[in-house]
Amino acid sequence: MGFPEQQQEAPGLQAEMNPVPDCGEDSYRGSGKLEGKAAVVTGGDSGIGRAVAIAYAREGADVLITYLPEEERDARDVARYIEEAGRKAVLVPGDLSEAAHCRAVIAKAVEEFGKVDVLVSNAAYQMTRESLEEIPDEEWEHTFKLNVGAYFYLAKAAVPHMAPGSAIIGSSSVNSDMPVPTLAPYAATKAAIANFSASLAQLLGERGIRVNSVAPGPVWTPLIPSTIPAEQLESFGDAEPLGRAGQPAELAPVYVLLASDDGSYVSGARIAVTGGSPIL
Repeated sequence: MGFPEQQQEAPGLQAEMNPVPDCGEDSYRGSGKLEGKAAVVTGGDSGIGRAVAIAYAREGADVLITYLPEEERDARDVARYIEEAGRKAVLVPGDLSEAAHCRAVIAKAVEEFGKVDVLVSNAAYQMTRESLEEIPDEEWEHTFKLNVGAYFYLAKAAVPHMAPGSAIIGSSSVNSDMPVPTLAPYAATKAAIANFSASLAQLLGERGIRVNSVAPGPVWTPLIPSTIPAEQLESFGDAEPLGRAGQPAELAPVYVLLASDDGSYVSGARIAVTGGSPIL
């Protein structure tokens, strides 16, 4: 099935993709599962983060989203959907690879909401490289700072403002234990996210804070046309048992489950949403 050839500069814009990903804008219907909650969703301007932010708002949560300044167009669009759901939208642009910015994000959430009930660490960077020698040192370091470092700094800052029943969710990947070699730095960070989530679940259990991770398979987001060669898009997702890539809207219900009381005894789990590919 795949997608038409196209290329964007990283981080990419959802509004310029063909086709535009389905993030549940026209399909997700809430039922009050997160009524009165306050959520922080990183990378909430597009892709999986966008779908999660929209779903959370329609389930009754106020939502703060983070994004890079060049993604402002997509972020403003998400804010409109949050507000149309009758919830408060807070937009915080900036670079999450910086620890100080991670702390500022949580401080802003506490200022606006008075608390943090749900933290979704979702923002990530990847780039395709055909050999080890092609991976710049700076790219390796940035990938870990953003994908793993931000998760640590955000969680550390958020936990003092989280009550029992709160939830932390890390976005891992099927690459965490089935790594694509040309995405080596990204795959390594996704394994670290899964491992760190499992550690946090045990560290924070006595406080009543649940921690889980989600392992998506191939999903059509701006990360794909901005980091994968255009000629590979035609077959993107075709190798999965379901024979196609996923849409962000197909991930959102899992993030809702893990954030809501429906998942009150789910902690330390890694949930695969891969189109059939197993995770170990």
